[in-house]
Amino acid sequence: MTGGAQPRILVIRGGALGDFLLTLPAIGLLRESFPQARIEILGYRNWIALADGRYYADATRCIEYGPLAAFFARGSNLPEELCEYFSGFAHVFSYLFDPDGIFEANLRRAGVHNLASIDPRPSEGLHAAVHLARPMERYALFLEEPAARIHPSAADRAAVAAVVAGSERPFAAIHPGSGGTRKNWPLDRWIEVIRALPGWNWLATGGEADGDLPERLATAFSDGRVRVVRDLPLPVLGAVLERAAFYLGNDSGISHLAAAAGIPCLLAFGPTDPAIWAPRNRGVRIVSAPDGNLERLAVETVAAAARDIVRDVA
Repeated sequence: MTGGAQPRILVIRGGALGDFLLTLPAIGLLRESFPQARIEILGYRNWIALADGRYYADATRCIEYGPLAAFFARGSNLPEELCEYFSGFAHVFSYLFDPDGIFEANLRRAGVHNLASIDPRPSEGLHAAVHLARPMERYALFLEEPAARIHPSAADRAAVAAVVAGSERPFAAIHPGSGGTRKNWPLDRWIEVIRALPGWNWLATGGEADGDLPERLATAFSDGRVRVVRDLPLPVLGAVLERAAFYLGNDSGISHLAAAAGIPCLLAFGPTDPAIWAPRNRGVRIVSAPDGNLERLAVETVAAAARDIVRDVA
């Protein structure tokens, strides 16, 4: 890789939270292989916070910056400031969906010479993290570990105490949403699974895309065993999940975050293929719905797998 002893490398990533986390192994491969490089990430503000100053990125920039819109239009006048920004990198890896090549062409117009523009959609049968690391092979870098890991800061971990206050016993976490109803196992079935696991305190996590699912889950238990934590900054939520004994959830970005926190996870998969999209972290167990239909996934199937996890962590 060219660019001197300390090359500047830019990774551009759009997509959802899970997509960003699936890209971390590729970024980690760059960090591990070029520890002196200055790596920056251009992406969505909430997602890139997980990497900013937390092992992967030396700096980040929000992709929703208004003047950047010019780079998505053919033949547009490109802002000089952004041309200077992009041309200052020795290598640029773009994971933006760019079927017409407009963004790629504008990056080259801006002065980017070493550019890898990658279709973020994985090839059939290839795990997403492996697919996303394929561009590194041009530099003789080969991904051996497709599991994402987060690296909470000391401040992230210090913030956990206020979130888990009152949980004297070990606690488990559950995220009952996913941002898409087709990927949500019915809430009443998650409630039955919690009832099948007595003796645990629970944190039910939620964000804007999850509606009132966490609150409805908590109100099903009059003994207060389920508490709701909502809208935490993702680096803090990652540190909270790191403290949980185990995690239950759907196919969601938060489930990828829990897996990246290194805790045992049980994930219910429906219409998406876990061979491509599930976290590859050790300790992650998948229960797949028959024919991809989560309505057909039985409570006892999930409860039995959850009891196995409880036995392992006890």
